[in-house]
Amino acid sequence: MTADASAPDPAHPRGHNAGTTRAAAQAALPLAGAKTAADAAPPEPVIERARFLATELARHNYLYHTLDAPEISDDAYDALYNELAGLERRWPMLAGGQSPTAKVGGRLLEGLAKERHRQRMYGLDNVFSASGWREFAERMRRAWDERLNGPMPLVFWCDPKLDGLAVELVYARGELRKALTRGDGETGEVVTDAVRTMNSVPRVLAGEGAAPELLEVRGEAVMFREDFARLNARQEALGLKTFANPRNAAAGSLRQLDLAVTESRPLRFLAYSLGAVEWGECAPCLTQGELMARLTAWGFLTPPDGRLCAGVEQVEAYAEWVRANRTGFPMEIDGAVAKLDDLEAQEVLGFTARAPRFAVAFKFPAIQAQTLLRAIEIQVGRTGALTPVAVLEPVPVGGVMVSRATLHNEDEIHARDVRVGDTVIVQRAGDVIPEVVGPVVEKRPPDAPPFRFPHTCPACGEPVHREPGEAAWRCDNLACPARRLRAITHFVSKAGLDIQGVGEKWVEQLVAAGRVQSPADLFTLREEDLLGFERMGETLARKFLAALETARDSATLARLLCALGIRHVGEQTARLLASRFRDLDELAAAPTETLLELPDIGPEVAASIRYFFATPANRIVLEQLRERGLWPVSPGADAPAPAAQARATPLTGKTILFTGTLPLPRARAQALAEAAGAIPVGGVSRKLDYLVAGEKPGSKLDKAKALGIPILDGEGFRRLLAGAGVEMPVDFLQE
Repeated sequence: MTADASAPDPAHPRGHNAGTTRAAAQAALPLAGAKTAADAAPPEPVIERARFLATELARHNYLYHTLDAPEISDDAYDALYNELAGLERRWPMLAGGQSPTAKVGGRLLEGLAKERHRQRMYGLDNVFSASGWREFAERMRRAWDERLNGPMPLVFWCDPKLDGLAVELVYARGELRKALTRGDGETGEVVTDAVRTMNSVPRVLAGEGAAPELLEVRGEAVMFREDFARLNARQEALGLKTFANPRNAAAGSLRQLDLAVTESRPLRFLAYSLGAVEWGECAPCLTQGELMARLTAWGFLTPPDGRLCAGVEQVEAYAEWVRANRTGFPMEIDGAVAKLDDLEAQEVLGFTARAPRFAVAFKFPAIQAQTLLRAIEIQVGRTGALTPVAVLEPVPVGGVMVSRATLHNEDEIHARDVRVGDTVIVQRAGDVIPEVVGPVVEKRPPDAPPFRFPHTCPACGEPVHREPGEAAWRCDNLACPARRLRAITHFVSKAGLDIQGVGEKWVEQLVAAGRVQSPADLFTLREEDLLGFERMGETLARKFLAALETARDSATLARLLCALGIRHVGEQTARLLASRFRDLDELAAAPTETLLELPDIGPEVAASIRYFFATPANRIVLEQLRERGLWPVSPGADAPAPAAQARATPLTGKTILFTGTLPLPRARAQALAEAAGAIPVGGVSRKLDYLVAGEKPGSKLDKAKALGIPILDGEGFRRLLAGAGVEMPVDFLQE
């Protein structure tokens, strides 16, 4: 079998090739006087525009695929993608392997194990009209060599295009052994245990007869509309975060590290294709229609209303039927998929760099309506980001009554010139997230003033800030009511102080009761405060308070910096800061210039640190932490240095970066470097002293070479460690 021939990408255009038409190509910026792309290099404005588009597309891919938090609609994404694709066709030198037009999917999440797919999971090209579909069919004909293969079969299998998370299930002799997300197409996240909680996934293939020796079933993890509505109602009743759409809910649920959460979510898996397969004694499938019937017999759900279509015209009619009935499907769909039914023909046609030549996705336009914009409210998210929300006169959009819609950010409001009192066009972006497209200017009241974005937090009244290059205004107040729960939960979590037994559920109750309003309040709790909560007895209360006392007494400066949740300051940066500054007072007083002298700290990180300590409300919380005994001090110049750093070694005070696949876990390699006195960092810059490169190191190696930074292999790293008196584990140099 071929690789993921029919797999609709979970993000539609953000994983598919956003199909471009001739009109889009002609709209690309022309180069006056050049007859062909080879005649001249693109002018500087074109190069800059291409760089901007590539950066924006990469950012939106990451938001959609990895964070499940899209900022723009699919149509807006398509416009950016098509513009870049047009520029790359006009000037091929702009294209390359790192271009978003050559990639599928997003980056991988940290925290889940990763594994390569046996066969790559491709996305699909998109078409947006009957003419686009006919052009695609014509390209198939041109790619087909009748002299070798005879006439091309023109029977297609068509089904609705699901909007969920692409998943691959691996069966060995009929038993489920593994499950992977699609990830970046080459490597996926291992979600086997999470998938086993889904009732719709057969643990053992059903039916009589022999099962394939190896079978990779590919499909989509989705959440039906009714299930999604019930889930959000339950989340809201519990005072928990609600989900923007079923796709985000499905993706977030499947990638949970807490399996109890996954099991409580109403996920379903719908199968639509195969990856690698070894049929063994099992009769192979010859057509897509036969495969779909076999998947059903094995116990899988499949996309509803799939059918065979004989010829190009029947495919058009099917796509139109799905579009007209899209609101009647139990799950969210954003198009229809057509693929050649003959599996041998699929293999003959094969793939481009990112998509099959034998399958395509019909992309449906968003459903729109007009209504009155009553007000613009500013919501403060749990990360402190301020998001404008349109309060609308309720209007039905695609079968859903919409009364609120996103306005994204300040720049979007100004770019679209949306004003309170306007009649606005509303659409469900990707048929899911309601958004305001823009105003109907001719219906605008004459006295409607432009909207002014607030520069103070509506939840706590503290000043907000917007970092250079970012669209969002943010509140950094640790005690802000809107972000209080997230800030305190992070403070006690493993990523923070790792206070055992003080988990999110207890934090939620303490915050809801008003007893804890900032991290510092945790250290004022008494036994009688805790005994009023359900399931909190005397023994548990004493353990709770003991855990807080232990954390207060043993916390290091690096761990406290992590716990404070300073934007852009993770564990690595926190260790770096703790190695340079004695305590929070010294760090708070450090000017930007001093911070920028440190390796791996650029203007964005430095500005975030300075703003955090300049926020008056944060200074109050920090002073409370000091009063309550949580004020760790790093050894610095006033205390003896660790033995490994007391003498000069080849790595003392040197910055080091690891890239590529190492035989040793990355965390262990970094710990060895730290034991030798080095400072691990996260990126290549002129401040980097050494780069340790494993297999497939990627662009970091190229950048380091260009800057003349010394490159170490495993043996070179071992020699440096030996010089510092640190022994290298044998497994580091083993294949």
